[in-house]
Amino acid sequence: MSVPTVNSAAPQKGRQPLAGSDASATVFRILIAISLVHLFNDSIQSVIPAIFPILRSSMHLNYTQIGWISFAINFTSSIMQPVVGWFADRKPTPAILPVGMGFTFTGMLLLAFADTYPAVLLAVVFVGLGSAAFHPEGSRVSHMASGTRRGLAQSIFQVGGNAGQSLAPMLTMWIFIPLGLFGAIWFTLVAGAGIAVQIYVARWYGRKLQSGAHVKKKAAARQLKPEVRTKVRFAIVMLILLVFVRSWYSSSISTFFPFYLIDHYGLSVNDAQIFIFLFLGAGAVGTFFGGPLADRFGKRNIIFGSMVLAAPLALLLPHVGLWGAGILLALIGLIVFSSFSVTVVYAQMLFPGKIGTVSGLITGLAFGLGGLGALVLGKWIDMAGVNTVMTLCSFLPILGILTFLLPSDKLLNQWSSQSEE
Repeated sequence: MSVPTVNSAAPQKGRQPLAGSDASATVFRILIAISLVHLFNDSIQSVIPAIFPILRSSMHLNYTQIGWISFAINFTSSIMQPVVGWFADRKPTPAILPVGMGFTFTGMLLLAFADTYPAVLLAVVFVGLGSAAFHPEGSRVSHMASGTRRGLAQSIFQVGGNAGQSLAPMLTMWIFIPLGLFGAIWFTLVAGAGIAVQIYVARWYGRKLQSGAHVKKKAAARQLKPEVRTKVRFAIVMLILLVFVRSWYSSSISTFFPFYLIDHYGLSVNDAQIFIFLFLGAGAVGTFFGGPLADRFGKRNIIFGSMVLAAPLALLLPHVGLWGAGILLALIGLIVFSSFSVTVVYAQMLFPGKIGTVSGLITGLAFGLGGLGALVLGKWIDMAGVNTVMTLCSFLPILGILTFLLPSDKLLNQWSSQSEE
């Protein structure tokens, strides 16, 4: 079944507009479809760190080697996401969506038969490439289908990914612990289903481009005035700080906190995965509600609130009992991830008309910084121990409070209206 590759030229004369193509209408069927694929993609990607305890025992790896695996998948995704977004901003190509899931399919197939450390690294690189192809174009589709409800649309899209991440610990319990690495073969079925849904989404995407939507979006893109450009650069630095804090902190929890639970509380691998599920599952809920709340109360306010409310809870986490840790993990996940989709929409407001590039940059940074964090934290744990490093990581959200320096939504809209044609 072929997927159209569409030239972004002006729409053909006499072409009838698509049913439901009104720019103000929110296309929920497409948002749900792309969110479902996001769930597939991120559940596959997230089982990689979830199986680290299994890899560590079966291949006798140290924490630094585990950090390199996390770095390989996240850095690959980080580097390629803005590249894909930049290319698609200039030449929208719907076929990227199913092709990306094809890379993910290949990665999980390789992982199922990996029997050496280099083979595992190669497999996760393919999964990273698949994620890199999906995220910027998935975010663009979400933007195109959003109508006037951009915060809600981005939340629907992102909640699929966060829900997929939250499933990873449970999937590890049900599949990888009993089957070992060969359990990855079952995820080729998930990737295959994702390819089928992506073909459906890509066809809608292609028809939308043929109707002239891309031309209109490009016409809306404007050049910022020089006096505004400096302020935008400062805002993007503050936004990157938030992505850094959130990525390093979430990486410390999802990648190494299971080892902390095993070492500090004597939990089994299975029981430790349940606690990570609480963190990521609550994060999915926070992601969903963050967008609508940002539409109502302002994107900058939600971004700042996600840090100022999470910081004291993060500081408490290493100093409470086991049940307290479970409650705090759920609350921290709910709060921290409430700004996940909002960050992408805020960045799109900073650079109007560059949806793919900006989305790829922000989500790519999240993956890249998360991978770098895993590598650095793994090295530190080998030197200082998991308990010490987890305590140090609890201070990270305090840095995120600096996001109160971000410009308000009202100011961003003023900058956009003052930009040059």
